[in-house]
Amino acid sequence: MTPSGWLARAASDDQNFFVLHDRTGQRVTYQQLLESADPALASEITPEKLQQRHEQNQAAVERLASILDDAKPDLVVIIGDDHKEVFRDDNMPALSIFWGETLPYRPSGIMKWKYDPALDQALWYPQEEKDYPVASAHAERLIQGLMDDGFDVAQSKYFRDGQAMSHSFGYVYYKLMTGPAYPAIPVSINTYYPPNNVSPSRAFQIGQAIRRQIESWPEDLRVVVISTGGLSHFVVDEEFDRDFLASLAKGGPEAHASLPLVKLQSGNSEFRCWSALAGAVDGMRMELIDYIPCYRSLAGTGCAMAFATWS
Repeated sequence: MTPSGWLARAASDDQNFFVLHDRTGQRVTYQQLLESADPALASEITPEKLQQRHEQNQAAVERLASILDDAKPDLVVIIGDDHKEVFRDDNMPALSIFWGETLPYRPSGIMKWKYDPALDQALWYPQEEKDYPVASAHAERLIQGLMDDGFDVAQSKYFRDGQAMSHSFGYVYYKLMTGPAYPAIPVSINTYYPPNNVSPSRAFQIGQAIRRQIESWPEDLRVVVISTGGLSHFVVDEEFDRDFLASLAKGGPEAHASLPLVKLQSGNSEFRCWSALAGAVDGMRMELIDYIPCYRSLAGTGCAMAFATWS
């Protein structure tokens, strides 16, 4: 998203399209945030600063895409969450894996930007319909293995006509697989929607189990695990983000078990996706590529971006 899109979103932050929470996790209004905000935030939303942050984001994404291609994976496991693009209140699984032959990209089904219909969807997503490869046999094997490992896994083999993948997966194909589209296993966890959103500790265990299953397979495979989502939004909380990144670098389950759930509201709920990845890469070395607090308003609203690898 270019800075003009950030400002367009900021202009609607006071209209309750998204529920806002302060840094304690309490639900607040935009006006309450504005009244308590640091005046120094004005320096964060100058045209020059917005453009700098945008360029940092694009550079970090390009770095990740290059690292992915250098790894030459046989398959990619993608862990993301759904925003009622695929699953809704009639069926909201805590954990689900797609195992069809291909995963459909349909721009008409991605988010639909129902929160701000005035924004041009083309700012975020390509408009060409496409089907992306799924490592279907391995996805089926992962489902069966996780079931044997004590996890209750929902599964999808196809979507209804016109249905699209969640943008949590679409962005990986669109922005990271800029060369080959590697066969993927899409793993969806419910981070946003009570009462069955997974805890960070459970997410970490899911990641551990995914790794156990992959390592049990007889083939000599190069597997990359990617997680999408977070960090703090839609109110940027740099201290919370940096503490969490430090915990990821340290490794282990303790930090995830102790994450305060009251802080994991709205967009912050997606910390759970990072917790799942942390379980899969526990014991590996983390390299933080960049952390970019992308403010978009004087109230401190925005999205904090982080990019990291483990090897």
